[in-house]
Amino acid sequence: MPVPYNFDEIIDRRGTGSLKWHYNDDTIALWVADMDFKAAPPILNTIERVLQHGVLGYTKPTDALYQAIIDWHGSRYGLALNKKHILFSHGVIPSLALMLRMFTEAEDAVMVNDPIYAPFMTKVEQNSRTLVTSALKEVEGKYQLDLADIEAKIVEHEVKLYLLCNPHNPGGRVWTRDELQALLSICKKHDVAIVSDEIHQDLTLNGHTFTPFLTLAEGYEHKVVSLTSMTKTFNVAGIKSSIIFAKDEALINKINWQQRLSDEHDLNLFAYEVTYSAYKEGREWLAQALTYIETNIEFAVQFLNQHLPDIKVMRPEASYLIWLDCSAYGQDDKTLYDALRDAKVELSAGIQYGDAGHLKLRLNVACPKALLIEGLNRMHAALNSVNGHK
Repeated sequence: MPVPYNFDEIIDRRGTGSLKWHYNDDTIALWVADMDFKAAPPILNTIERVLQHGVLGYTKPTDALYQAIIDWHGSRYGLALNKKHILFSHGVIPSLALMLRMFTEAEDAVMVNDPIYAPFMTKVEQNSRTLVTSALKEVEGKYQLDLADIEAKIVEHEVKLYLLCNPHNPGGRVWTRDELQALLSICKKHDVAIVSDEIHQDLTLNGHTFTPFLTLAEGYEHKVVSLTSMTKTFNVAGIKSSIIFAKDEALINKINWQQRLSDEHDLNLFAYEVTYSAYKEGREWLAQALTYIETNIEFAVQFLNQHLPDIKVMRPEASYLIWLDCSAYGQDDKTLYDALRDAKVELSAGIQYGDAGHLKLRLNVACPKALLIEGLNRMHAALNSVNGHK
């Protein structure tokens, strides 16, 4: 029988330099996308073993590490990889910036969806590219790609690169194979490169199937790159480690060369060791974590439906993030956000994810249930006081 892991344990993260828990009071943090669960014991044991060894010298990726990555993605998603398809990076966002340099020049148009994880937009603009957005359509409580709008804007703006988020953040959609095929057809027709951020892939929830974009890209692999990481999956974001996948030899060599120009092609000892341990030994912890997260999602949805029925809840298909439409509670984003902060509970303000995030909030439920209950109760009190709601 598997050993049960304790996801109810409350670990005080204040005073540790935590980004999420930076407060000097008893605010409940339900915002930034990391979990409040202790990392998987196999990972902690790996770190302890490295420390006990005592030598923390220069390190390179081992064949065993490559094989663990290959086995994980092959067995879970049918993504056939070999060692030559894999590069390492310090993070998905640095990799996004690198991909802008790979596929575009200054002023070239780059398309993202709206809403989207904020760095998709900021990195495009900070790298002097032209940001083009295509708003997602909300149909029966979930987002869909507006394929007609995507193609029209690709043509109008001569888009060179499409940055895809799959599973989607903040909406939690796991794009279907058919949706991805349709998007690929449009991009192939207009010679648009595709970079797919797949960092939430392993957090796909029951009843949904994640499709790696590279499994669809045969014949177009010179224009497709996927980015992922085990750090989100196993709650080790403080250990900077991510992976770049590309199947075209010339493209992967070009990316590798660009990384080496600034010596950004390797990771530290702990990143390599933790990545190996996560993919080799983390399956049971992840399975139990997902079960706990799904229970928290169900609890949060029922609580909001009962106590804040004017909120439109978008149930996620992946991740532990719930997208909430709070437009019934006012017309000003700052007022909405500040009401929560005054009640000592923090969610992510939706407006940071683009214009479509107006009067929306992103709720993180990857925490012990006791913290979630307290946070939701504070949220209930705060929003019922906004604009006279009772």
